[in-house]
Amino acid sequence: MYHPFSIAETIKSAWGVIRKNYISLIVYTVITFMCNIAIKALSENLTSDNAYTSVIYRLIIMLIEAYLTLAFYKLLLTLIDREYYEFSFKDIWPTFKMAINAVTIGIIVIFVVGTIFFINSRIVANNEETMVPVFEKYIYPVEVSIMIYLSIRFIFCLCFIVDDNCGPIESLRQSLTITRNHFFKLIALVLLVFVFVALVLMLINAIITYLVPAESHVIDYMIDIAAICWFAIAFPTVQVMIIATYRKLVYSTKDIDDDVSETL
Repeated sequence: MYHPFSIAETIKSAWGVIRKNYISLIVYTVITFMCNIAIKALSENLTSDNAYTSVIYRLIIMLIEAYLTLAFYKLLLTLIDREYYEFSFKDIWPTFKMAINAVTIGIIVIFVVGTIFFINSRIVANNEETMVPVFEKYIYPVEVSIMIYLSIRFIFCLCFIVDDNCGPIESLRQSLTITRNHFFKLIALVLLVFVFVALVLMLINAIITYLVPAESHVIDYMIDIAAICWFAIAFPTVQVMIIATYRKLVYSTKDIDDDVSETL
């Protein structure tokens, strides 16, 4: 049975994935958290005065981060698509080609943002007194709005890389296709996720404030524990919402069944 894309159905689908697989999601989140700490330490130690060496170090780190992100996406897609079937580690581990495609998109984003920043800085530097007020009042808001719009339209490019093994350009094009006519619904979903994440953070902060006095010597440890708890809730929730939205959009665009249980 065909189901058109809707916010309510997407949230319901995301909640179903979280409810049924939260232990698996927590385990992978902890692994990702520890890997991110290791990557941060690695990036701090792998410094070089040589520009080419620094670029190579950064590309290696981007490749590792790409593997982690794509593996989580593949895990979530597998949990959704193979809910009633067994799967192995190889089913959720991305290929080297997928990781390279993801890094390529990252490089494209860095190049575009860097180019815009360079052009802005050069224009402002040539006539600072006149251009600064103009940029702050008109140019920067327009640029931020365009970046938000493009971020929403291209948000599912990594999903197409792991799901259809698309190249970087094709994945960007596919993301544009499935988000067409759904921009405001996607904005609403993003806002709902932000509200949820903010509420979780406020709740954890309130619990710490209530249980631990500010002058207590354990407050720093409690803040670290709270940050880990918040990450363990917020990170998988955001990722599941992205994947659930992607899957709903794909099925609604292709006009095919989006519920595995209905085909059994």
